[in-house]
Amino acid sequence: MLWTLIVIFFMVIYFMMLFRVIVDVFRRKDASGGKKAVWLIFLLFAPLVALISYLIVNGDSMAQRDVKDVQQSQAQFDDYVRSVAGGGADQIAKAKDLRDQGTITQAEFEQLKAKAMA
Repeated sequence: MLWTLIVIFFMVIYFMMLFRVIVDVFRRKDASGGKKAVWLIFLLFAPLVALISYLIVNGDSMAQRDVKDVQQSQAQFDDYVRSVAGGGADQIAKAKDLRDQGTITQAEFEQLKAKAMA
């Protein structure tokens, strides 16, 4: 039973790596369609050799693509949070500048502040 669990564990690891490489082949923008097809055919007919070869040849670029995707996702999330926040902090800062210049009174500043925070 222990041997079966070990075999299943390594099979799951192997398939996770295989699918990860297949996804990376499809998301590459620097490779032509022919190059992608050759990698996929190689993965189909000699999966273990192709998997190890792909990881050796393209391992660094896989990591760079992952970092780029994470940075892009983080930037999109930050933009979304800024859009949802509505810029209340900017409005309060502008109102504070107007108050400091003497353009508005303290009561008007408090009204603008309450409106920006709502």
